[in-house]
Amino acid sequence: MKAAKIRLYVEHPLGEGQTIPLTQPQAHYLFGVMRQGVGDAVLLFDGRHGEWRADVIEAGKRGGVLQVAEQTAPQRDPPDLWLLFAPIKKARTDFIVEKAAEMGAARIIPVQTEFTNAERIRQDRLQAHAVEAAEQCGGTFVPEVGDLHRLDRMLADWPKDRQLMFCDEGLAGHAATLAGDLPRGAPWAILIGPEGGFSEAERARLAALPQAHAVSLGPRILRADTAAVAAMTLWQRALGDWT
Repeated sequence: MKAAKIRLYVEHPLGEGQTIPLTQPQAHYLFGVMRQGVGDAVLLFDGRHGEWRADVIEAGKRGGVLQVAEQTAPQRDPPDLWLLFAPIKKARTDFIVEKAAEMGAARIIPVQTEFTNAERIRQDRLQAHAVEAAEQCGGTFVPEVGDLHRLDRMLADWPKDRQLMFCDEGLAGHAATLAGDLPRGAPWAILIGPEGGFSEAERARLAALPQAHAVSLGPRILRADTAAVAAMTLWQRALGDWT
């Protein structure tokens, strides 16, 4: 039995004995880029049924077929955590999505604030980055990347049962803590602001939200992409599945 060295996300539900048709980009990657062929093994996951080993039974330039052999890992779902962030420059936005997928976000939502420079995003491209992150890091879950939402509208309809960790650059200089009587196991979200910070109106709306918790990320003001990683690390260590 050949060892599988490549992981692919597929949209077909996985189970022993199933045949999985490859898309043209997947076939190009497997057979054109990675030089795989009939008889080679690939690891597959569909985001719901864990990881499975499959064997190549048909290989072509525009397509191919895999046959599922056995499960190699159970499904591992992240905590019920959303990451909300204001889009920034393209490469740094890509970085935020990739790291959020790696670190255990269940949903990733770009938000438009008063000081957000970007008025649109390529949701399909960002979703592809989330898939690639899961493929490369051994994940079995791919977070949904939403389209761009206006922050004020999201806060107006904020779910009553979802807590919100609001990363406030105005608290820079204070110790980074997330402690106290905060609900572990509850639905949560993390909000990272834009490069220009939150407006006074947004701060007032967040302060009035009963579920919002203003948090410092330490003694320094961080760039948005760094803040996303720091915030997820802080939350996962205090309330997530890292403990």
